[in-house]
Amino acid sequence: MRFAAALIAASLLTACGQRTDLEPKPGQSLPPAPYGAEVQPDAEELLKTDTLAAPERSVELRRRSEDREDDPFDLPPE
Repeated sequence: MRFAAALIAASLLTACGQRTDLEPKPGQSLPPAPYGAEVQPDAEELLKTDTLAAPERSVELRRRSEDREDDPFDLPPE
């Protein structure tokens, strides 16, 4: 019984976290501005992913089963 209570208490403590804006640690600064940039990007701009880093799905999922075409490289083992 005590183990279950301790497990529940531990899970509740791990679930409560403070959510604030990201800032550099004291004594540190953000990375330097990219070459040619006019302004220094803030933390939120640095965390945004580029389109190439996380592309959107461009392939339509199949809605029904279809026969596969013959694969000339699908050879039986020797």
